[in-house]
Amino acid sequence: MSKNIIITGTSRGIGFELAQIFADEGHKVLALSRNPRPILDINHSNIATFSCDLCQQEDYDKVEEFIAEWDHVDVLINNAGTLLNKPFLATTTEDFEAIYKVNVFAVAELTRLVVPKMPKNGHVVTISSMGGIQGSMKFPGLSAYSSSKGAVITLTELWAEEFKETGPSFNVLAIGAVQTEMLAEAFPDYQAPLTAQQMAQYMKDFALTGNQFYNGKILQVSSSTP
Repeated sequence: MSKNIIITGTSRGIGFELAQIFADEGHKVLALSRNPRPILDINHSNIATFSCDLCQQEDYDKVEEFIAEWDHVDVLINNAGTLLNKPFLATTTEDFEAIYKVNVFAVAELTRLVVPKMPKNGHVVTISSMGGIQGSMKFPGLSAYSSSKGAVITLTELWAEEFKETGPSFNVLAIGAVQTEMLAEAFPDYQAPLTAQQMAQYMKDFALTGNQFYNGKILQVSSSTP
């Protein structure tokens, strides 16, 4: 049965692959990123897209206008993220703000916008990182990034509690190393054991079925360090 799916961060990597996988299976996808060109170039009849900067309030108006045409939203995947690899003593307040705007504030704002359109059996999946898991291995230079990924884990736990009677369900996938452009920025010489397409396939299955088994949970999807 076809579902209505919203995915952020679809211009490259996992999000780009994820949009295609859902669409190929017959689901309707709204793919959101600042650069819609890669998705537009696919020209897939099941994918709608437009330029959307999640740090700009007026772009949320475009999202709201689009989803007004949908009866409901079945799945929201908060996949967009930005990385900063910089020594802590050189990391400014402005640096932290820039990372948190995308990795935390945008996740909260889009979720706030979409949840009223979601049924009880809907599913909000937020993509975090193993770096955001308390007690996991940490790496120098990722203070802003990893702490922001920890923040959305706590947000998810709070949302699951707040909406436990009405739904939707909220879960986090804290992913490990996947061969993407972002990983190459953080660890230039590291070869990850998984491709973006492999992780996207896993995430697709979890987004469609994970809410039957989990709510307010953090799943560590990692077979390696980093």
